[in-house]
Amino acid sequence: MTFRELHDGFFVMPNAWDAGSAVVLADAGFPAIATTSAGIAFSLGKGDHTLPDGAPAVSREDMFARVQEITAASAVPVNGDLEDGYGADPSAVAETIRLAREAGLAGGNIEDYDGRELYDVELSVDRIVAAREAAGPDFVLTARTDGQLLRTPTSLHDSIDRANRFHEAGADCLYVPGVNDLDSIRTLVKELAGPLNVVLGLGTSTLTVPTLQSAGVTRISLGGSIARAALGLVRQAAQEILTTGTIDFAAGQIPQAELNQLFARKA
Repeated sequence: MTFRELHDGFFVMPNAWDAGSAVVLADAGFPAIATTSAGIAFSLGKGDHTLPDGAPAVSREDMFARVQEITAASAVPVNGDLEDGYGADPSAVAETIRLAREAGLAGGNIEDYDGRELYDVELSVDRIVAAREAAGPDFVLTARTDGQLLRTPTSLHDSIDRANRFHEAGADCLYVPGVNDLDSIRTLVKELAGPLNVVLGLGTSTLTVPTLQSAGVTRISLGGSIARAALGLVRQAAQEILTTGTIDFAAGQIPQAELNQLFARKA
């Protein structure tokens, strides 16, 4: 089944941050995976989004170098976290989409947020138009609007209006992160003109995969949550060794022989 065809039903799409995590997630049986800009940034020792002034960010070149490693390692379609398209101008977004296709991505997300504020809605629509023109017929374009995630005065209705305008401009899938209550998600499903992606793993949400599927959500992603959890394990292991001298954390590791066999199959 193609990545586009998956959007006619329901599926879960976890996010990888390197080739190894991509192989493990694809081997688990998911029909598609995604990249995570946060997970990739953290693995490079850099931050993601709302960075303090002067803090290092991941360049488009460095991000796509990792993306290519992920697509080369994955046996299933990969959706790319393309942030804001790496530039405000529609031409920059179009170039990012062309690079995404060359990198082997089956689809990608474009945000309407520049790291400080939302782009003007008219400019945001023009950016999606440019992305659609560069994407071609097979690439699944997801338009993400971040007003709810930013907790700005933007109402849910305003986010719905933005998302629907992006759909009219050519987006195949719509993504409104920051909406974590079931009633609001049902409103999105009802009022959005296209398939809805919902991210799990942000904050303290108690939403589950079965609940979201029953609400009519098309696609579930996990953002940087698995990557952050993995780094949480690194911190937990370090603290355990330093405080108790034990290695109980190692009980959950995948045996080396199993990993060797898994990666040998991929090779």
